[in-house]
Amino acid sequence: MPDCTRPEPSTPAAGWHARLRLRFEDDAGTTRLTGREHAGPLRVQKALYPEGPRACHVIVVHPPGGVVGGDRLELDLDVGGACEVLATTPGAAKWYRAKAPGQSARQDVRLRAGPGAAIEWMPQETIFYDDADVVLEHEADLAADARYIGAEILCFGRRAAGETFATGRVRQRTRIRLGGRLVWWEQGTLLGGAPMDSPLGLAGHSVCATLVAVGKPLPAAALAQLRADDPTLAFSQVKQVFVARHLGDDSEAARASLLRAWAVLRPHLMNRPARVPRIWNT
Repeated sequence: MPDCTRPEPSTPAAGWHARLRLRFEDDAGTTRLTGREHAGPLRVQKALYPEGPRACHVIVVHPPGGVVGGDRLELDLDVGGACEVLATTPGAAKWYRAKAPGQSARQDVRLRAGPGAAIEWMPQETIFYDDADVVLEHEADLAADARYIGAEILCFGRRAAGETFATGRVRQRTRIRLGGRLVWWEQGTLLGGAPMDSPLGLAGHSVCATLVAVGKPLPAAALAQLRADDPTLAFSQVKQVFVARHLGDDSEAARASLLRAWAVLRPHLMNRPARVPRIWNT
């Protein structure tokens, strides 16, 4: 997505607390959005069915267009048995600088999938402005036979505006449970400036991207295809968890790498071809 250099929006002194809870249920083979609760500026407009009735697409909209220190976003998706849901966003998320030292912004994403259900969490890029202080929590609780694909592209600073992530902090934690068993746990903190240049940081790069898939393991032939198709991806597979990572300086290149992995994973895991959401092309 093109970089945004417009002034940061004003928000209440205490920050905005926005919450969105969605419930999906199976209706004779159609995934229905049957419950929707919201508070504050976080919405979905309607359920979309570009792939037929089984797979429901929703676009999560944050009308202010950016997040500042003190803001908090909460998103809960409860996907009932046999339902299939793909959730995305209309554009890049922008996390502005903290308004005061120690005043962090926060996002909590909680996903639940019932028996035989599938969730794809595919937001567009996340851009951290210089001096942003952000906490990202992501949790997926999957039934034993549920399937999950989650992707993220994190951009530190705004290269188009000549801005680096010289100061600031991003704290992140991801937990995934399958049948009540913890199968993925990752947490870390990235600090702006010199720590970003460390091999323990981003080795001097400004963009990192990750895709995690849980469900059926990829066969050896598919893994070999990924290795041949995209040498910029590093990936691993342990039992039912597949992880792909990209490190670079271009968000479009990161997106292309993750989509190549998704194109191989989705037919195997979701039994449907990879079809890029239309909103990504607008």
